[in-house]
Amino acid sequence: MINISTKDTSSLENLKAGDIVSISGTVYTARDAAHKKIFALLNEGKPLPFDLKDAFIYYTGATPKKENESFGSCGPTTSKRMDVYTPLFLEKGLKGIIGKGSRTEAVNKAIKDNNAVYFVAIGGAGAFYKSAILNAELVAFPELLSEAVYKLEIKNFKCVVAVDTKGNDIF
Repeated sequence: MINISTKDTSSLENLKAGDIVSISGTVYTARDAAHKKIFALLNEGKPLPFDLKDAFIYYTGATPKKENESFGSCGPTTSKRMDVYTPLFLEKGLKGIIGKGSRTEAVNKAIKDNNAVYFVAIGGAGAFYKSAILNAELVAFPELLSEAVYKLEIKNFKCVVAVDTKGNDIF
């Protein structure tokens, strides 16, 4: 198991497709509807709700949280639905992506070209991933409800490197 901090993106270059990692630090949630809004903001030259430079995005939407929880269950969603937006996000500095499933060739090339990494999480394990969330803060688009953008502080979030910085792909 390789420990990764979202605060040190230089360590991403050492990862290889197939590596099992434990991620700690800051990640932002964003699914389809949030991606569409962020993409529009980029194209209009408007400010973003968070800086994409060196950021990590987790493709998830949480279930409602219970009392005494920082966030609800939050398993990964299918990544290909974000593929139309991902190359531009990577060009703007996105370094880590967490989701499930394979990506298109264009996204894999953009990951390589921008020295980023795509991690896969286990589908159906939302309650497991919730246990890695220390804190959650609403950042943008509350009208999207479960698809709103949240800033999560995570610790020991288990994933597999699916596409590494050299473009190697486990799929």
